[in-house]
Parts: sequence; C-alpha cells; structure tokens
Amino acid sequence: MDQIRGLRFLGRAETCSRVVLLMVLVVAFVLGLQYFELAPLSIFSPGNVNVSKFRDSNYNTTKSAENETFLASQEEASSGFKPYNSTTKVSKSFEHKFLNDAPKTEASRQSKGNETTTSSLHSLQPKIPRIRKKHEQRNTKKPPLVVISITQMNNMMWKRHNDPKNSLAPLWGSKVDEELKTARDKIKNAALVKKDDTLYAPLYHNLSTFKRSYELMEQTLKVYVYAEGDRPIFHQPEAMMEGIYASEGWFMKLMESSHRFLTKDPTKAHLFYLPFSSRILQQKLYVHDSHSRRNLVKYLRNYIDLISSNYTFWNRTHGSDHFFTACHDWAPAETRGPYMNCIRSLCNADVGVDFVVGKDVSLPETKVSSSQNPNGKIGGNRPSKRTILAFFAGNLHGYVRPILLNHWSSRPEPDMKIFNRVDHKSYIRYMKRSRYCVCAKGYEVNSPRVVESILYGCVPVIISDNFVPPFLEILNWESFAVFVPEKEIPNLRKILVSIPVRRYVEMQKRVSKVQKHFMWHDGEPVRYDLFHTILHSVWYNRVFQTF
Repeated sequence: MDQIRGLRFLGRAETCSRVVLLMVLVVAFVLGLQYFELAPLSIFSPGNVNVSKFRDSNYNTTKSAENETFLASQEEASSGFKPYNSTTKVSKSFEHKFLNDAPKTEASRQSKGNETTTSSLHSLQPKIPRIRKKHEQRNTKKPPLVVISITQMNNMMWKRHNDPKNSLAPLWGSKVDEELKTARDKIKNAALVKKDDTLYAPLYHNLSTFKRSYELMEQTLKVYVYAEGDRPIFHQPEAMMEGIYASEGWFMKLMESSHRFLTKDPTKAHLFYLPFSSRILQQKLYVHDSHSRRNLVKYLRNYIDLISSNYTFWNRTHGSDHFFTACHDWAPAETRGPYMNCIRSLCNADVGVDFVVGKDVSLPETKVSSSQNPNGKIGGNRPSKRTILAFFAGNLHGYVRPILLNHWSSRPEPDMKIFNRVDHKSYIRYMKRSRYCVCAKGYEVNSPRVVESILYGCVPVIISDNFVPPFLEILNWESFAVFVPEKEIPNLRKILVSIPVRRYVEMQKRVSKVQKHFMWHDGEPVRYDLFHTILHSVWYNRVFQTF
C-alpha cells in the first residue's frame, strides 16, 4: 500500500510539474510577444520613459482685441524679451516640451545589402512605432504614439555632437580629417561675440559658435560633385526650379556652379555631393497605382554601387561624408539602406521615423512660383496693422488639417481666419495681415507655410508633432515661432491670445531678422542666404561627427 501511495504521490507531483512548466512556457510566450511588439518604445530609456501629459489650463483668457496703440509704440522694442515657452508664467499650462529628460539611449539600425559599407555604424534616436497596412491610404495615417519636443531634439543633437561613439571612423586617415578636427576645435573655442552688424544674436543658440563655424566653412570647405548619374534624375536642376519641391533644384544649381566650394580633386574634398532629384525620380520611375517603390530604391542603390566601384571615397568613410538634398515625401523611405550613413538633407524631417538629429539636416520646403523671382513679394504689414490673430488655408491633406478646420472654420471668432482654400492673391494678403500663420502638417510633417510665414513677416505656428524645423543646429526656433501640439488644436486661440503683446512684437521682429536665411538668390548666392545656410548645416554636422 505504501508503495502504491508513493507511486500515486510521485505521479501527482510529476503532473503538477508539467502543469507548472506549461504555465511558465505560456507566460514566457506572452511576455515575448509583448516585448517584440513594444520593443520600439523600450529603447527610449532604461527607465521606460512615459509620454508626458500637458497640464490642464487654469488661466483666464484675455480679450481678442489687443491694444493697437501699444503695438505701434512697441514695434521697435526688443529689451526684456523672453522666448515663449513653458518656463514663462503665461504659457505654463501649454508646455511645448516633455516633462521627462531626453532619451538616455539611441537605437541602432542595420542596413540591408552591401554589408561592408552600410552597416549601422551610427546611432538613431528612437523610432516611433506606427502601424500601417500595406496599401493604406496616406490620409489615414495616425498621430504618433510619442511626441518629441524641440527641447529634446536639441538635447539629442548636443549628445550626438559630443559622443565619439556616434562617429564613423574612416577606414584610413587623410589630410581632410585633420582639417575637420582642427575646425571642430576652433568652433568649440570660438571667441565671444556679443553683437554683430549682420546677425541678430537672439535668433541663435550661440552666435559666437555659428559665426565662427560659418567663417571656417568659407575658408576651408571643399565639395566634390560626382559626374556620374544620368539626366534628368541627376544633374538637371532646371527641371526643378519652381513648385513646392524647388529646394532640390535651387540647391543643385547653386552647388554645381559654386566657384568657392567646388573642387575637381576628390582627395581634397571634405564633402561629396550626390546630385539627384527625389521628385524627378518619382516622376520618371514610379508606376502609377503600383503601390511599390522598389524600382526607385533599386535605382538609387545601383548609383551607390557605381560610385563605390569607381572611387574609394565612399568606402573610406562608409558614406558618412556624402550628402544629398531631397524634398519629396518619399525620400526618407527611398534613402534607407546604404544612404543611411549619409548626411540626408530632407524636407520630410520626421524625428519619429528615422531622421537622425545631429547627422541629418532639415531642408526648408520652399514654394517657388517664378524662378525669375524665387522669394516673391516678401514683407507685410507692421505689427499694429496686423488685425487678424491667426490664418490658415489649404487642402485637407492628412489627419491634422481636417481637425483644425472642423474645430475653427465654423466658430464665431472673427480674428481666426481658418479656411479650406482661397485664391493665391487672397492667401498672400491674409498672411501679410495676420499676426500668426498656422503651419499645419499635411500628409507628412513638413509644409511650405513655414518659409512662407517667415518671408511675409508672420509668426509661424507649427502644428506638426515630431517635425524637426530647418537649421535646428543654429536657430533657436522657440524665440520666433510657436509650437502647438496637435492635441492642443482646440486650445489654439487660447494659446495665441495668452502671448503678451510685447512678446509678440519681439517675435515678429525676429521673424523679419531671420528672413535672410530663407531666401534664394539667382546668379551668385549671398552670404547667410538659404543656399549657404543649408550648406552650413551639412558642414556643421560633418565637422561634429569627426573625432
């Protein structure tokens, strides 16, 4: 009997062990699924950073009618101004930044194909997970799960520029590497500049650093342009001098004709320019309604195979000293793989996808109506004559603009001019008469309204989560623009009305001062203009990747 009981006990124990083992396997399987589904979020920091919530608004709104007499008297005032951000009393309820610190770690991405030159030797900031069906329509794109603030973007850039782990060591050294290191040291030890006759100090993170870096670029930088590449996708800027993708054409034209920066000797080049147009690539190779861009991606990868087989320069640095400018929405997806090590100058600068702050450059999207007059009739009314609080007009692209129009187009607020579409003349007239111009994202994060607002003297109100504004390397955007989270659209008027008149006048003054950085010049480029400022951002990011 004792033996039988013992056997029964052992049988039950074995059965219990199997049950326990089965339960452990089930739990492990479930946890594994959760890990792989949430892995993109877990890389944000060792402590699993939570998305901060904006505080509830508990302030009293002011009247919409501002004191016009005070505006007129303050148009030239500039003293005592503080940037409009969450540290000021009036805007504490609408913090435009995370409450948590910047991400502690950055994810690395492995590129496929050509493993010897495309391995992920640079770090990326965390990719915001988005779930999209294969043939999902563009206007069904969902809001990002995580929003990265301008403050966090600045922190990402600082960390990347000061961490040797983020640099791509060349396979063998050269004289240009030493020249870049010398430039880096001189920039970091730039003499203090308190005031400049050309540059308005409050616009910049650090005027001394920018001025010294720009001077060194003029003295040192040499760019080699590859002759390879078939027209019209390569080497044909005249096909892209007008429209919303004109930044590609104008930069290509001015770069390929530059006497100061070009060199015919690639051994002396600090940067290598890949002169293609992402817009013409789409026009010539994309098969309508095919929902496939594989042939576009293959075409660009074949070009890398071509130059890497004809020259040693791509392989020496894994492409990290190569750059291009691309303004089409598809450019980020088309330039993954071997192009990820390049300095990618993109209009669609989305930090939530794979735009690498501190390596890539946010390319301004400029809408050029006439190549004979690329900047149009810039300027607008002085602040006291800008009687419209906020203006927007545009097609209902994406998910943000319908929310904006549904909430504000039918509201009885006479100072909020939010329309679907207006004619071109009315559009310009509204911009010149408005204090704030709403730059709401369309299908992607970028919009030509940002540059248009600046050229017409209207303070930009950017409603586009995770958009990296142009020239973040040098410009303090929060000093002359307002960033409104997408979820705060219902509070848009409260946010704008809460900005004191004195602060608005100074922001508007800064918008007029920053215009020089967003203007094209036909013929010979002008110091600090759009061409030079784009090139400077590429130069600056290259210099600070050299250790």
